Amino acid sequence: MLGMKDNKEWRDGVYLCTANGSFEADIFESKLRGEGIPCIRKFRGASNAMEIFMGQSVVYPIDLYVPAETLEDAKNIILAFPLEEDSSEGLN
Repeated sequence: MLGMKDNKEWRDGVYLCTANGSFEADIFESKLRGEGIPCIRKFRGASNAMEIFMGQSVVYPIDLYVPAETLEDAKNIILAFPLEEDSSEGLN
């Protein structure tokens, strides 16, 4: 129950970034949690309902929020993690 109490204290969190779909959000969330930083997803529009009802990953933007005191560390983790589209630029 301690985890639930912690979540209530920062439930709204501060904005970290916007993922381009649930696959990218999964990657960011996994990376953050691996470093001990909790993360909350805020879905835009009907994307959360689509994911629940259709049982599939959505490609709608998903905003990620973290506790205010972890924002700088979280930014460094996300910026240090290259995505496919970013990593191809360095190859040319």
